[in-house]
Formats: sequence, structure tokens, C-alpha cells
Amino acid sequence: MLPAHADATVYKCVKDGRVELTDVFKAGCKALDLPGYVAAPAPRPAAAKPAAAATPAANPEGFPKVDNATQKARDDDRRGILNEELQAEEKKLADLKREFNGGEPERQGNEKNYQKYLDRVTQMRDDISRAEKNIEALKRELANTR
Repeated sequence: MLPAHADATVYKCVKDGRVELTDVFKAGCKALDLPGYVAAPAPRPAAAKPAAAATPAANPEGFPKVDNATQKARDDDRRGILNEELQAEEKKLADLKREFNGGEPERQGNEKNYQKYLDRVTQMRDDISRAEKNIEALKRELANTR
């Protein structure tokens, strides 16, 4: 068998008593002298950046900017979509409640077994609860739009 050859320098870092082996140079790490391997020289640590450059800018260089009119149009589209979803969900909830009939929906022909009927009623309760939660979430989202 032939030995495996590494293409990168391996560094040993000790921090708080923990040993870490890595191929990325960090301050305080030492290059390992592995048998049969010639290590590349350790890179020099980068110079400290000025304090002003350390804080990220509001709009990083190269980040696309959107003008106010375009953003307003996007917000209006989003609000319209949310309103449509809210109306659809409210209609769905009204239909579910009408079919639920106050907890006593009509039995269907395929529900000769009473357990099938109870399972359908339970499913209807779950559907109503889910629709109510969806409506709450949509209203919250609409309240957060500008």
C-alpha cells in the first residue's frame, strides 16, 4: 500500500485544552511536521482591519438597490396576494363551519360504521382549527406589511 499524500498543510491548534487539527491557518496554530510530507510555509496573519471597515455597511458594495417606487409596487403586490389568500381562507372556513353544522354534520351514505362518521367529524374539527390558524397568520402578516 502506498501512503496517502496531503496537498495542504495541517495545523494543530490548542484552545482551552482542546486540540483541533485543521487545514486552515489560524492565529496561534502551528504547522505539523508529518513524516514523508513537506509542509508549505505558514501564511502570515492578515493585518488588522480598521474599526470603520469592521462594521458591515448598510448596503454592501455590489448589492443591488431598489428604488422606492419599485419597492412600493412590490409591497402592494404582496399585500394584494395576502388579501386574496385571506379571503379564500375565510371562505373555506365559512364552508367548513356550515358543513360542520355545530358539531353534528349530516351522515353520509358510506358512513354506516359510526366510527367512520366520528373520524370525519374529528377531521372536520382539525380542518376548522387549521383554517382559523391560517387566518390569524395571514392577518399578522398583513399587519406587518408597510
